[in-house]
Amino acid sequence: MSSMDWLEWHSSYEDEESPLSRRLASVQRAIRERLDADPDAKLQAVSACAGQGRDLIEVLATHPARGRVTARLVELDHRNAGLARAAATVNGLTGVEVVEADAGRTDAYAGAVPADLVLFCGVFGNITDADVETTVKALPQFCAPGATVVWTRTREQPDLCPAVRDWFTTAGFEEVSYDAPDDVLWSVGVHRLTADPQQLEPGRQLFSFVRHPDVQST
Repeated sequence: MSSMDWLEWHSSYEDEESPLSRRLASVQRAIRERLDADPDAKLQAVSACAGQGRDLIEVLATHPARGRVTARLVELDHRNAGLARAAATVNGLTGVEVVEADAGRTDAYAGAVPADLVLFCGVFGNITDADVETTVKALPQFCAPGATVVWTRTREQPDLCPAVRDWFTTAGFEEVSYDAPDDVLWSVGVHRLTADPQQLEPGRQLFSFVRHPDVQST
């Protein structure tokens, strides 16, 4: 487990021009596009390593879909989990639950999957390459038919993103979009499940955090 202070890590969001804030804006665009695509449907979402939940909570706070989305945010840091829980409460998002648990374990998602929207943001830049591959190939277990997965990853060298995109294809996803601005190192990928979903395998450890991120690296 990384010794990074994950509460302090979120401070970069206070600068609207920071790479982290710009990445957040890209993730939120992807979330809005998914919500807009089904204007009447009830949707289930899950978010791994959700931190303070800004990506999903800030969108739902003002989006017309707020009343038809239920979500589970999984976050191990109790301080960030508390802030996410408070933000959901302040915004009246009664369908959003925050669970303090290890997001690398499949048990943390029992009862919340299959989901229509799966967020793996700030995860792939902090785990081993082998765990990234394992996790991507397990994502059909999180997904309802046609589900959307939004993920982030640094493009610092050696750039793993081409392999990540290939792993999504192998796992039965098609790429919807890939945002990788030239002046930063982050990237935001959006993939849609085209293969059949899989049943969640209980008791499995998909990944563990192993290194410290900087604001562009997750």
